Amino acid sequence: MLINGVPTIGRQAGSRTFGLWNLGFRPFYLLASIFAALSVALWVCQYAGVLPFAYVRGPTWHGSEMLFGFVVAVVAGFLFTAVRNWTGRPTPSGPMLAGFALLWIAGRILAATPYLTAAAWVNGAFPVAVAIGVAIPLLASRNRRNYFFVALLAALGVVAVALHLSYFGVLEWPERIGLQAGLDIVLFIMAVVGGRVIPMFTNNGVPGTRARRNPVVEKLALGGVLLLLVVDIAQPSAGLAVLAAALAIVHAVRLALWQPWRTLRTPLVWILHAAYAWIVVHLALRAFAAIDVVPYTIALHALTIGGIGGLTIGMMTRTARGHTGRPLMADRRDLACYILVMLAALVRVFGALAFPGAYLATVIAAGACWSMAFIVYAIAYAPSLVRARVDGKPG
Repeated sequence: MLINGVPTIGRQAGSRTFGLWNLGFRPFYLLASIFAALSVALWVCQYAGVLPFAYVRGPTWHGSEMLFGFVVAVVAGFLFTAVRNWTGRPTPSGPMLAGFALLWIAGRILAATPYLTAAAWVNGAFPVAVAIGVAIPLLASRNRRNYFFVALLAALGVVAVALHLSYFGVLEWPERIGLQAGLDIVLFIMAVVGGRVIPMFTNNGVPGTRARRNPVVEKLALGGVLLLLVVDIAQPSAGLAVLAAALAIVHAVRLALWQPWRTLRTPLVWILHAAYAWIVVHLALRAFAAIDVVPYTIALHALTIGGIGGLTIGMMTRTARGHTGRPLMADRRDLACYILVMLAALVRVFGALAFPGAYLATVIAAGACWSMAFIVYAIAYAPSLVRARVDGKPG
């Protein structure tokens, strides 16, 4: 088989039966799904006061674990897989890939212990290590279009260390700002990847659809997210509401150009559109939060549950199917995952806004939906992630 004119047969073929270490998405999607379910369940129990010990040190650290545990694991799995396709060159596999997984696991263990200094460096080292892992094939193939992923991963490593140092009081940088900076970086990654794959998947998967990209809208959408990152780091109070509101409009126009209403009968596609719609909701709520109309945490969870959760579960199912030789068609378990994540977002965001007196109940209900979604994913996909491809191809 040729990818970009480069032969790939035998490069990362791995075992003919056991396939967990054959390609990056396999261990990291499995680890991410298990962690997403367990971490949120533990946090909800702690928040509700029924956990006999403190799993994390508070809401910011719950957010940190979801960002540098769950999200970065999914990003690592996606990039290790995508970069091999983009460049036709090998990405970490075998013992090296297992080493990456062990580094990630070490970060999760240390984050729940008193050894916070070690946790800081390990959690900062992992995205930097992933950056190096994807930089090698990108540089070797001169794939300049995707160099920016290396910089974004390195930036996430810096944010992880800075977040820990701010907790220690070594760095005078509010923890919330550090977490928001990390989420803005992830938002930019989502905007870039979503802009590339959602129109393509829509046109390929939904007959008669003409999802398109407008160059002006693309530049405003991506440039605006980078500007939002700068504003969040600089912490100016003026202009944030206007910027967020303008970005919500731009991203709504971008989504409309992809014709989401045509995808309702194709779950593998509509989940991506639904997730992107939550980015629009997040930006609109951030504008309202900036003028104290809604709580900031509501806007935060519109992004983390609806946007990030929706896009990751959509890409995790599609990637796992495509790269294990299975049909690109969502089954009932996939659909259950999608509905549960969307339901978690609706309850956590609009349920909390509509019923502020039942805030704890909305947290518990949303957490239960989220955890069930990723438990279903882990159970459904573990066999195919662990075994080699059913069609005998490498990967």
